[in-house]
Amino acid sequence: MLYALDKSLSSEEGFGQVKACLTSPLAKLVTWGILSALLYHLVAGVRHLMMDMGIGETLEGGKLGSKIVIAVSVVVIVLAGVWIW
Repeated sequence: MLYALDKSLSSEEGFGQVKACLTSPLAKLVTWGILSALLYHLVAGVRHLMMDMGIGETLEGGKLGSKIVIAVSVVVIVLAGVWIW
């Protein structure tokens, strides 16, 4: 992804090449996979920040928090998939 960013910023021709490459279904799937991992990591990180503030530190709170993280992550990942495709 960093290579694509560098190539797209180097020239107008490079931007066209990257744009053509990223319109393929395989490139969209890879982009969606990378974005999904980052979004899950973001949502889980917010959960850990809330736990640092003392929210959800019990066993029941931890179980509920993990279910909420998975549910929110699924929704955000599906929305990202709709945005990419």
